[in-house]
Amino acid sequence: MKREFLVGNRGRSGFTLIELLVVIAIIAVLIALLLPAVQSAREAARRIQCTNNLKQLGLAMHNYESSNGAFPPSGAYSFFGGAIFQGNQFSPMARVMPYSEQGAMYNSMNFSLEYSAPANFTVMGTRAPFTICPSETNPQEGITGDGPFYPTNYGFCMGDWFVWGGIPGLSGTINSTTRSMFSINLSRRFSSIVDGTSNTILGAEVKANCPQLRHCYPAGTMPPGLAYNSFPMTTQAGIAYIQQNSSSCKQQDVGHLRWNDGAGPYAGMTTALTPNAHTGILATNITLNPAGTNYTAGYLDFDWYSTDENDGGPSFGAITARSFHPGGVNVLFVDGSVHFIKDSIGWYTWYGLGTIAGGEVISSDQY
Repeated sequence: MKREFLVGNRGRSGFTLIELLVVIAIIAVLIALLLPAVQSAREAARRIQCTNNLKQLGLAMHNYESSNGAFPPSGAYSFFGGAIFQGNQFSPMARVMPYSEQGAMYNSMNFSLEYSAPANFTVMGTRAPFTICPSETNPQEGITGDGPFYPTNYGFCMGDWFVWGGIPGLSGTINSTTRSMFSINLSRRFSSIVDGTSNTILGAEVKANCPQLRHCYPAGTMPPGLAYNSFPMTTQAGIAYIQQNSSSCKQQDVGHLRWNDGAGPYAGMTTALTPNAHTGILATNITLNPAGTNYTAGYLDFDWYSTDENDGGPSFGAITARSFHPGGVNVLFVDGSVHFIKDSIGWYTWYGLGTIAGGEVISSDQY
């Protein structure tokens, strides 16, 4: 019996080109919708980690205070005649290491030598777990003439704009006490914080490897009409003067490169300018360090001295709180709390939060 097989026409399977393009377009739209949410979630996680770093530093500071009866100084100097005889400029962060489960790092520091002595090279180039914010884009170790250093994203409040009064006894110098939490040769007690621990800044975020300008006016001179330890109005006048005459500024190293150096440009911040403020530097003779390529000229921090800080002072600085978090910075207060302070905070409010006994009346709704 002869069998016959009939093969019918089959419909072709698969997508047409138009259908494929529609599917790709839908996927692209979904990705575009989801990506900001993913990025926002990641930034929220980084900001939480950054907050935790500051809280850990706050706890370490409180533990230090409980053990020693006062907070650490920003540096310790002895003087002989018209020069610094011996310096121990280890930062507050370096001094609280044993109170933050970093006893091994602390024991590696030779406090009888300068922080930059060769014997301290190993620990200088070591990263402590809480020194870098996860959002920092330039966290790598830096090499300078003094050796290897690891940067920091957290600076301690070392003044408004006056940060160092110079060597006692020299003509034209004054007491080195700042109006903020940290000062050279001085350990603050809780009783010194008249403005209240919840209204006084202990430290804040800063950008690592941020270019800095220094020596913004000739040695031995002061901007006209300014006093050494000036009050808020003259602080603003001083900043304006430097901005207008910034062509004399020189780039010197990069700021916040050394977590263990107690000098303001390296492990500190001031309240001279509000968070993330543009400095307004217009100098054309400044060549940015390659490490500072992430920043525009408006984000340079600057210090200015009547003489070099090691040769008498006094010195002043707009060492600004900065971060990569959109809209503001995380700030650590003396009571151990951490608040996210917006860039839009009023200048007088920010300035007042930086003083320990300024008598400013500040309510929480102002920041």
